[in-house]
Amino acid sequence: MAIQSLAVFCGSKNGNNKLFIQHAEQLGKLMAENGVKLIYGGGSAGLMGSIADSVMKYDGNVTGIIPRLLIEWEVQHRGITELIICDDMHIRKRTIYSLCEAALILPGGFGTLDELFEILTWNQLTIHDKQIFILNSGGFYNHLLQHIQHMRQENFLYEEAEKKIIVLDDPSALKKYFV
Repeated sequence: MAIQSLAVFCGSKNGNNKLFIQHAEQLGKLMAENGVKLIYGGGSAGLMGSIADSVMKYDGNVTGIIPRLLIEWEVQHRGITELIICDDMHIRKRTIYSLCEAALILPGGFGTLDELFEILTWNQLTIHDKQIFILNSGGFYNHLLQHIQHMRQENFLYEEAEKKIIVLDDPSALKKYFV
């Protein structure tokens, strides 16, 4: 089944590597051109803002979900299709998960890792059965992927959840999942 709505978890900062922004912008264009709705955290800064801006630039559809607490801090995006304001981070993540068919992780910080590991855990517990992609822009997640392998070798992972992770090096590799 083709993905029609994709949750994207990423940084509210740009990071140091210009490839991170390039990939976010390429991804946004690819999503808009293929009619894939962006579901994300609702911010206008960093990679979050870059992908939302790109989807909107190419006439795509964007739903942002942001908790009241972060409206001022993350500077909510005022130029997207829909912005949902919720009470807290837990409701934000639950809402994002409920609106998407799959999730994609771009470079980011603690919040991005929190979202990655929560969605992986929910897969493991069969709370949902969504495909999870990691966009390993410029090798950003190499160390994390090595650690996940180490957890597998030490017998701390369930194979079903691990099989849900697809690692990509370029946004264009997602296109085959959109059609």
